[in-house]
Amino acid sequence: MKKFSTQNIGETGEEYAVNFLKKKKYKILERNYRKRYGEIDIIAENKNHIVFVEVKTRHTDSMISAADAVNRQKQLKIIKTASLYLAENETEKFCRFDVCEVYVNADNLKLVKINYIEGAFE
Repeated sequence: MKKFSTQNIGETGEEYAVNFLKKKKYKILERNYRKRYGEIDIIAENKNHIVFVEVKTRHTDSMISAADAVNRQKQLKIIKTASLYLAENETEKFCRFDVCEVYVNADNLKLVKINYIEGAFE
């Protein structure tokens, strides 16, 4: 079994998430948006929403679900960072915080499945 770095796994998962969102007709506005409070993996929009997406990538044999890794502390960092984005980018659209769970094969990082959770937290 080939060993992949955490960064490589994360970047691969984000690519899968971006492709998933594009297929669902989302427009990608930002990737890896960083501010003093933290980082938002993907900022996208559809007809009605600006969506702040946290991507969590796991091997299929992982003991912890991807969504469980987005604890309240992480959620608050994302919310604070999103507020800075919104201060810089005015919009009439509603905001939503989603989690994209990406599961990959541990041997080759091939996509196994995506579980997309709309409105995962507030």
